[in-house]
Amino acid sequence: MPGENLTRLEAEERAALVTVHDYDVVLDVTAGPDVFRSTSTVRFAAAEGASTFIDAIIAAVHSVTLNGVALDPAEVSDGVRIQLPNLAAENELVVVADGRYMHTGEGLHRFVDPVDGEAYLYTQFEVPDSRRMFAVFEQPDLKASFRFTVTAPAHWEVVSNSPTPEPVDAVAGDGSDAPAKTWAFEPTPRISSYITALIAGPYAVVRDELTSADGRVIPLGVFSRKTLSEFLDADYVFEKTKQGFEYFERKFGVPYPFAKYDQLFVPEYNAGAMENAGAVTFTESYVFRSKVADAVRERRVVTILHELAHMWFGDLVTMKWWNDLWLNESFAEWASTIAAAEATEWTEAWTTFNAMEKSWAYRQDQLPSTHPVVATINDLEDVQVNFDGITYAKGGSVLKQLVAWVGVDAFFAGVSAYFQKHAWGNTTLADLLAELEVASGRDLSDWSGLWLETAGVNTLRPELESDDTGTITSFSVLQSAIEEHPTIRPHRLAIGFYNLHDGKLMRDHRVELDVADERTSVPELIGLARPDLVLLNDDDLAYAKIRLDEPSHGVALANLSEIADPLARALVWSSVWDATRDAETRASDYLALVLGNIASETESTTLRIVLANAVLAASAYTAPERRAEARRSLSDGFWRLAQEAEPGSDAQFQFVTNFAGLAEAGSHVDELEALHDGSLRLEGLEIDTDLGWELLIALVAAGRAGDAEIDARLATDNTATGQQSAANARAAIQTLEAKERAWSSLVDVDTATNTIVRETAEGFLRASDPALLEAFVDRYFAMLERVWDERSYAIAEKLVDGLYPSPLANRALADASRAWLDSHPDVPALRRLVVERLAGIDRALAAQERDAQQ
Repeated sequence: MPGENLTRLEAEERAALVTVHDYDVVLDVTAGPDVFRSTSTVRFAAAEGASTFIDAIIAAVHSVTLNGVALDPAEVSDGVRIQLPNLAAENELVVVADGRYMHTGEGLHRFVDPVDGEAYLYTQFEVPDSRRMFAVFEQPDLKASFRFTVTAPAHWEVVSNSPTPEPVDAVAGDGSDAPAKTWAFEPTPRISSYITALIAGPYAVVRDELTSADGRVIPLGVFSRKTLSEFLDADYVFEKTKQGFEYFERKFGVPYPFAKYDQLFVPEYNAGAMENAGAVTFTESYVFRSKVADAVRERRVVTILHELAHMWFGDLVTMKWWNDLWLNESFAEWASTIAAAEATEWTEAWTTFNAMEKSWAYRQDQLPSTHPVVATINDLEDVQVNFDGITYAKGGSVLKQLVAWVGVDAFFAGVSAYFQKHAWGNTTLADLLAELEVASGRDLSDWSGLWLETAGVNTLRPELESDDTGTITSFSVLQSAIEEHPTIRPHRLAIGFYNLHDGKLMRDHRVELDVADERTSVPELIGLARPDLVLLNDDDLAYAKIRLDEPSHGVALANLSEIADPLARALVWSSVWDATRDAETRASDYLALVLGNIASETESTTLRIVLANAVLAASAYTAPERRAEARRSLSDGFWRLAQEAEPGSDAQFQFVTNFAGLAEAGSHVDELEALHDGSLRLEGLEIDTDLGWELLIALVAAGRAGDAEIDARLATDNTATGQQSAANARAAIQTLEAKERAWSSLVDVDTATNTIVRETAEGFLRASDPALLEAFVDRYFAMLERVWDERSYAIAEKLVDGLYPSPLANRALADASRAWLDSHPDVPALRRLVVERLAGIDRALAAQERDAQQ
């Protein structure tokens, strides 16, 4: 809709005119299931006589009063913006409106629990969606104090940014006799609108407290839906939270800035979590009702710490405009990882960072849509598509490199000074770099330009020679860049020398240095014995693709499982996978490496990522004529590994779930069926609720189950998660009719919630014979512009990404994608999503060609 897409120029012009003092927002959520009453009183200064607008995407505007003068809503409101003419030096605006509950995970989201019929509300405002709940100047640099007053059912918990007050009796807005109460919250400090929050419903809550560094007692709360509360391990969440508080307050040198800290696990969530000030929301998939991989348990801890770090970086000090979104998220990525490694039991968090975040960053940075870390953000649509691997993962990796460049103590000192100088304000990247320069004594202007204002990833290779005795006579690090992104960058990195000792590859020597040119000599390594394995970027300080020299490559592949250090092992796994993605190594060889070495991997996230990469290699990177055999061998290999794994181990669980994800391609579907019905058991493995669903979906994909079996299982688990799994299963039925039904439920009507869209799309793409999806190629491109124009961003993105028929991985799909792009030059954000999907197909085609070679 015109006006929804606020531009940077508009935001700059409005910020030059307006200074916002405070908001009084009065909400009534007792008026029925579709809309809520919202009254916004906004007090602000302005350039006298100027005109501007305030944002309000609402169902109906009942009245607009500016400085005591009633304005005609029909004249000043278009459903997106309210025009404010002839402003005074000091202004008071009152907007009375009805807001619409969302079912997309944006704005004020309403969910009804299918188990007990109770309604739950929560907000998700980043990037531009507080305007769906109240009239607001929706941009991060127009900070203000917010006071929320909420009328809700009397038995609900009501949470916002300020501590929850004692409620008073009220009358329900629907005119019924249902008991209601009103909660009048104290005003917040000056914060940005996107981190305000309202979470309301009959949530179960567990409470605790801690003492902050400045002596204040900080109340803590952990919330979940009532029907999930038996699975809520609140004590563990509190423990990690307290460890994070102690670590961040000590390292940042600034006490926690807010009055309380609530963490709420909410349904139908689009993201992992959101840093609402003092009221963090998390996906309720982090409430584990069934067994999950240790990788997921670790990810939850990192997410808890990530959001806590935002209370300082993002909430206390906030970016001026969204071009510094990367800094907000990257800092939280880096800070949460170092806190997990140094303050919790997850001491190998940097190995996880390499396996997960860095692999994501390298993948994103090699797409045609890659962009500098400091991206050009012209409007809100640009922001939405830039929640990507550059913003989070590359940014976090670059910050890790910056920490190595300036030193960790200087980095923390600079960050502390930054928080103290800019508390409750808005900043740009230059403000942070200025403090880091003071703390470290290093000029960062060139570093910033090379790392943050250019795109692409460098490749580093060792070049060494040795004499007849095996003594190194020369050693250099070679750096290269691709033609499209030719920047050669400064890297702070380590080089490790590894040798075999009693069958284990152990590090015997390490040197740390700066590498800045296309060739950097390393004279301190001359005269040393050539090791069995030379590992560039040891300890993973730098952000760069690495290659092994030929002898090291052979040793690494022959002894990958015997590399003792898990981070070094992850670096080798990453290097070999990267060479496979780049069509330098055959996918078939990668699969053999995985099946020969993965059984002894100790790090859950490394295991998880390698197994996922293996599935992709078998399904898309192998030559078409051998793909069926590759998938069968991998499925059968996963089943063998599951049987051989330690009973009850994380590895056993991951091998079983990956076997289920690929079972229809293998020769052990009978065993899958027996595992599902209980006639076959693996010692230590419990077929719990969620694993049971995964096995059933696998049976559906294998043609061994259908609607009747799905209905029967749903009858035993008619929960929100059960309904989502059932939607996935129905879409995975291997008939054209079932695929048509799934497609229609998403594209032809707009009734599915965000989570049902996601799960249905996942099941839709599950095709034992990808040819089943050929009928949808033309229909996919025909629907793109319509869903982009008509659906909210969260839903449109899920449809564009989730329905792209990537399992086909063939030339015809690539040609159809290019034809659409050639004929649609004027929809940049939508084009970017299609460009990225096409890039995956192009990479698959190159890998297939390499795999066909001997």
